[in-house]
Amino acid sequence: MSYRVGVDIGGTFTDFALLSEDDHRLVIHKQLTTPTDPSQSVLTGMKTLVDKAGVNPSDVTAIAHGTTLVTNSLIERRGAVTGVLCTAGFVDVFDIARERRYDMYDLSITYPEPLAPPHLRREINERIRADGSVAQALELDNLRRAVQSMIDDHGLEALAICFLNSPTNPAHEEAALKLVTNEFPELYVSTSTDIFPFLREYERWTTTVMNAFTGPMFDTYLNRLESGLADMGFDASFYIMSSSGGTVTLDTARKYPVRMLESGPAAGVLQSAMLGRQLNRLDLLSYDMGGTTAKGALVRGGEPLKRYELEVARVHEFKMGSGLPAKIPVIDLIEIGSGGGSIAAVDERGTIRVGPLSASAEPGPVCYNQGGEQPTLTDANLSLGYLDASFFLGGEMKLDAMGALAAIDEVIAQPLKVSATRAAWGIHESVNEDIARAFRNHASERGFDYRACAMTAFGGSGPAHACRVARKLRVPTVIFPVGAGVMSAVGLLASPLSFEIMRSERKALDELSDTDVATRFKGLIDEAAEHLKEAGLKRDQMSVVHRLDMRYQGQGYEIEVNLPTDMNNIVAQLPDLFAKAYEIIFSKSFPTNPIEIINWKAEVVGPTPPGVGDYVLDAANPGGEAIKGHRATFNPDKNDFVDCPVYDRYALSAGDSFTGPALVEERESTYVVGDGDVVTVDEHGNLIVAIRGTSA
Repeated sequence: MSYRVGVDIGGTFTDFALLSEDDHRLVIHKQLTTPTDPSQSVLTGMKTLVDKAGVNPSDVTAIAHGTTLVTNSLIERRGAVTGVLCTAGFVDVFDIARERRYDMYDLSITYPEPLAPPHLRREINERIRADGSVAQALELDNLRRAVQSMIDDHGLEALAICFLNSPTNPAHEEAALKLVTNEFPELYVSTSTDIFPFLREYERWTTTVMNAFTGPMFDTYLNRLESGLADMGFDASFYIMSSSGGTVTLDTARKYPVRMLESGPAAGVLQSAMLGRQLNRLDLLSYDMGGTTAKGALVRGGEPLKRYELEVARVHEFKMGSGLPAKIPVIDLIEIGSGGGSIAAVDERGTIRVGPLSASAEPGPVCYNQGGEQPTLTDANLSLGYLDASFFLGGEMKLDAMGALAAIDEVIAQPLKVSATRAAWGIHESVNEDIARAFRNHASERGFDYRACAMTAFGGSGPAHACRVARKLRVPTVIFPVGAGVMSAVGLLASPLSFEIMRSERKALDELSDTDVATRFKGLIDEAAEHLKEAGLKRDQMSVVHRLDMRYQGQGYEIEVNLPTDMNNIVAQLPDLFAKAYEIIFSKSFPTNPIEIINWKAEVVGPTPPGVGDYVLDAANPGGEAIKGHRATFNPDKNDFVDCPVYDRYALSAGDSFTGPALVEERESTYVVGDGDVVTVDEHGNLIVAIRGTSA
């Protein structure tokens, strides 16, 4: 028998899922992350996982890995000493940035410091015009001296090559790359035309610097992980999840670490979309909440929404515009600093604030009894009776309920002059409000009406809050999938190999023929396909998704248009396709206005791995005793603790139904079902919750 494994590292927990390719048996596991060396939690967890499943490591044929390591490296500024070579006269682009204020009225506004400070930037004599012609030849001696000086003076480890107008003519960047790799082979080098050839230089250059900054660290991590797994007897193909919802080979991941920024969260959204297609619920709100953050994403027509820009390392309350922009293909996620480990405090206004600071895995919440002193959301949920102190992680980790309540009383209840229980409920409800508000804004900005769709809820903490959040949003249905506590790891098992290429080339639509369009896409497709061929795929095993960024002539920004599979007579179809995409966002189009194409995108996708749509959880015990006991839990409708039935997730069978209030426990997570919410187990084992007071 052969097996595939998905491993997702989060800020607090690392999740594992092992799937048998023969009988589709799924074995899952969750354990604390080791923040100082995340590879340790992966290696120890892999040993626990295969022992639990009774599997020989050599029988594992593929491992798919999602990690937040690249994001954390940027946030914590733990990366290589990175220099920049840029066109003479443009060294200050990193400081000028977009010349926008993310808060018009904040007189003390701050921005994130560039990853490459001024003393690690060098101006190079060269110039490409906007039309791709050469205005000034590249001076190689000037470039050679610049690199050598940064090595001698600052111990340079990585280098970003960022020249003006290089997307229209990459010759100078390619020549610079050739010189540096030949004469300074110890440097990790990234060029902007390779990382993401986007016309706007600030975003392109910042993305390139991010890639160079994180490259040596990520390469070291992958080497350590790869050798550690080999020492344990694993001889599997090893893939890394990218932010766009597909996996890539280790060689591709080492070259493009910036594409792994949303590696783990993307897998959960991908699995939500697959679940929606299976249940014929093509419009979904995907809600993932772990120990550090909550993530929301939209699925429209069975496919996750994507975008091509992401901000990291924001310096001001998660406000858009206060971080570093990365131009990469990414699942369109909204991320909130609310998770099980989010620290609660009383702010200067005398109200409860939860997050974005997290207790992480070390020391963790107070109830973990590992030295944490600040109360967290997990401490509040334990104090409200939503978590069982003796059944956390299936009983492997005992929680300190008294310590959690005492911390909430000291830090929150006493300053606010309320009971510890009311303070705990305030923490819980503050998080619900924060998440609902963020999801509401995210959906409205994209013209998505979630009131007619369902919410998939997963992650270690998500199921404890999902029904309450859904009620606030008036989402009629919540779906708790099988293995909800580790769903991102399960999603890794369903992620196909894929790679996306984009090229900027501004062309008026009336200047193009079908042959012109086909020629441009062919080059992109051939280049992207090479990354899948590294994994042994043949061209006839790959499918292609074509996209264009288009706009009306005279506009400053463009919108993405998905093209049909059949590209015959495509130029004649483009005006109508663009008009429909434009109307979704702006409710109106302008049929007589001339249209132009700015960016050309091709995504090459391999086959979807089998078995994830019909897996059977190894711990399932359908027909067993469904109610495992009762527990006193806080009921906000009654403003008091009430006796609440506790259901065993593994004993529930298709067709079972019950009405809340109720708790449903699995090893990795606990579902809190609200008063009057009706739960039904579907034929696949998912829990479908009809939220009281809403209509499907």
